Amino acid sequence: MKNILILAYDFPPYVSVGGMRPYNWYRYFKEFGVNPVVITRQWSNHFGNQLDYIAPSDSNDLIIEETQYGSIYRTPYRPNLSNRLLLKYGEKKFKIFRKLISGYFEFTQYVFNVGPKKEIYYCAKEYLRKNKVDAIIATGDPFVLFSYASQLSDEFNIPWIADYRDCWVQDKTRSGNFLLKQWNAFFERKYIRNVFKITTVSSFIQKQLEQNITNKPFEIIHNGFDPEVKTKASKILQQNNKMTIAFAGTIYKWHPMEDFLNVCNELINSSEIKHFQLELYGINIPTEIGSIIDKRFPNLKSSVFIFPKLDNETLSNKLAQANAFLLFNDYSILGTKIFTYLGLKRKIILCFSEDTDAIDLKKKYYNLQEFDSESKMLQQEVIESTNSGVVVKNKAHLKQVLTDLNTELFETGKIECNSHGIENYSRKIQVEKLAGIIKSIDLINE
Repeated sequence: MKNILILAYDFPPYVSVGGMRPYNWYRYFKEFGVNPVVITRQWSNHFGNQLDYIAPSDSNDLIIEETQYGSIYRTPYRPNLSNRLLLKYGEKKFKIFRKLISGYFEFTQYVFNVGPKKEIYYCAKEYLRKNKVDAIIATGDPFVLFSYASQLSDEFNIPWIADYRDCWVQDKTRSGNFLLKQWNAFFERKYIRNVFKITTVSSFIQKQLEQNITNKPFEIIHNGFDPEVKTKASKILQQNNKMTIAFAGTIYKWHPMEDFLNVCNELINSSEIKHFQLELYGINIPTEIGSIIDKRFPNLKSSVFIFPKLDNETLSNKLAQANAFLLFNDYSILGTKIFTYLGLKRKIILCFSEDTDAIDLKKKYYNLQEFDSESKMLQQEVIESTNSGVVVKNKAHLKQVLTDLNTELFETGKIECNSHGIENYSRKIQVEKLAGIIKSIDLINE
């Protein structure tokens, strides 16, 4: 049995799609001959929104959990002054002062082990002083975990794996500032220099990373759905008294949410669809969406429901009751949401493939450079290969799709999803592949 130390900032009970990737390593590694030890931070989930990310932990002590799957070390968390001010006074006060403090930690955390995330480094260091592990894997973001893993690798002579869920340097939302981008690029190269291997979620992300990282071996470890969630959700029936479309997670600026709401509003006003409900779970801009509905689509107030972040099991159970899922086109990015939807086996509605307004939003807000050698319609390819949904061309097509689905529901009592081949997207299969990479370390060293 190989021992792997996992540095993971996002981890359950924190509600985050990023946290599910290391959780499934922890959950399934032992089945493939790897014993996981996870070092993460404590999460309280008191707010049910983005404030949970900066809220202090309930305990000041290290919490250790031993289970049949492995070990979890949960370090205490204390927010920096900027975040304490935000929690106490809200977003509108001390904005400049808070930005200065956040900027200080953003720049210095890669030079010195400072800031609220440092407890993960010190906990890992203490663990390695007393225990032998065969490898370290750090998953980012936050990418300061890569600096921790690199330092620990040097100090204890242990190979480490850098797992990129997203890009560090190339994402414009993270490195729009030129100086910050150059700073991050320097430290990315600095800390990746001693990496054993880099894993990431797609060849598209790999190509992005290779703009700053050269001569390092890559492996693609795709995201996927949790097979346990799929098994439990298969017993839940979709409701049949309202056509319910559900969406979970982040709404990005290039997502045509307002256009989707506009079409729903028109169909309800014209009585072309009846008993309609849109459920939004854990979205990042609930106030903005609520304001759009109040100002532009007041007739949707009784049909759109916004829920806070829920734990993964509760969310899956809620989603499974829906008739269909809304998915926005992320083009070259496959993301994680589509896998959750696949596992729950409800029809996916992908918006849009060729809508002019959506294309304009992409041109204005899309975060990453695309490559001619890479597909720009990854979600569409998955949906079509699995027969898991409908690729909506534009707003006119969406009207027809929603009308047809509404008719199907009230004539048959459900909306069919005759998907196939989705087992290939199980996270368990990807964990087996990662376990093989870990086991290969000894073979190479020999």
